[in-house]
Amino acid sequence: MTAFTLNGRPTQVDVEPDMPLLWVLRDELGHTGTKFGCGVGACGACTVHLNGSAVRACVMPVSAVEGQSVSTIEATGDPILARLQAAWIEHQVPQCGYCQSGMLMAAASLLRQTPLPSDADIDSAMTNICRCGTLVRVRAAIHSAASAPLSSRTEAA
Repeated sequence: MTAFTLNGRPTQVDVEPDMPLLWVLRDELGHTGTKFGCGVGACGACTVHLNGSAVRACVMPVSAVEGQSVSTIEATGDPILARLQAAWIEHQVPQCGYCQSGMLMAAASLLRQTPLPSDADIDSAMTNICRCGTLVRVRAAIHSAASAPLSSRTEAA
């Protein structure tokens, strides 16, 4: 049995300890917003937050999140994520949309650590792969979300 907090709620799963967190989230808990991409932690489609930091769920064994806090794209009440989602729409970032949940989670982690990132900060943090080639729009959307009024950039409690 592995116990952790998922999107602010206590959660327990009875699975093999080496089962990837991605499959626990999708198959065991029904949180399908987190996507499978490559399975080796390279593409970022499976990005979630572990204690506020972006991690790749496809290579994270569920045993590693014991007692920790995991947030997925389905989390509510996160003003940084909400501002990013609005900026994503404003800048027409999504095309196919498949990688977007992972991109948004990586961007939210970046803005928590670096509230006003430079282009270099964004390029360094956003290692997610977008086959549609919208990375220029991703950068613009992150800058837009970062320049929102301070009250919109306040972290969720």
